[in-house]
Amino acid sequence: MSFARKAVLTVSANPLVTRFVTKYGMKLGAARFVAGETMDDTVAKVRELNETGLVVTLDLLGESITTRDEAEAATKATVYSFDVIQQEKLDSNVSVKLTQLGLDIDESFCLENMDRITATAKATGNFVRIDMEDSPRVDATIRIFDTLLERYGPKHIGLVIQSYLYRSQEDVKNLGAKGANLRIVKGAYKESKEVAFPDKKNVDQAYRELVELHLKNGCYTAVATHDQAIIDWTKRLTADNEIPRDRFEFQMLYGIANRLQLQLVQEGYKVRVYTPYGKDWYPYFSRRIAERPANALFVLKSLFRK
Repeated sequence: MSFARKAVLTVSANPLVTRFVTKYGMKLGAARFVAGETMDDTVAKVRELNETGLVVTLDLLGESITTRDEAEAATKATVYSFDVIQQEKLDSNVSVKLTQLGLDIDESFCLENMDRITATAKATGNFVRIDMEDSPRVDATIRIFDTLLERYGPKHIGLVIQSYLYRSQEDVKNLGAKGANLRIVKGAYKESKEVAFPDKKNVDQAYRELVELHLKNGCYTAVATHDQAIIDWTKRLTADNEIPRDRFEFQMLYGIANRLQLQLVQEGYKVRVYTPYGKDWYPYFSRRIAERPANALFVLKSLFRK
């Protein structure tokens, strides 16, 4: 992990910084990365994205909740998002974090909540993807995913795998044998060198290996990156191996590389925009700044705009 990234994550955890940024909210630039604080605001943004040919995955922000009531509220809100997608005829699926659904309270309780969400995804002809969180939660996340994959199949539920974790290649092999739909990301949490590659070049190489492994296993793969070199490599890999375009998609974050997203759509590739919304946006916002500290300049400039 770079010094700049460590610094951003450390500063963002400071209670004074948290209160300041949360108080001034979207005015500090979070609106660049977060579609809205309410579902109504978010629907308008999703429709705008759809009109340009982009598809979406909606993510209700919030993680590491501590009470059952909070987890049940998040479950209810996520179920509601499927209803909104169907009613508004949006081209969108949904992403969730298990700590928002009670993973740290009780794994069985979290599984019940996630089962309700996945059942709704199936009932509405949609799909839900479980985001991967920090390394201590990987095993529990995969256990829950495996249970639901067996019940609902890869048409309705998928998972995220992070290339910076040493364990990920073995995980992809195991999940590929089950036909899992995976989103491959590099990883955005603060991890030790005991569990994760500390150098970017190793993370990038691992990323390519995971994408290639999963695609050649015949499984649907979401290539989640803004890295032009990896995007170009993916184009060559799929073309050279005659992998049809309906077996993979590119995924990018809301507010980042907008021109590149549209360019890929114009080239005939499917591009899904990870679109977060909700009031609990601060941890997500901090990780976006940490991934690319130059984004902090955007935030600073917003402080001085009229």
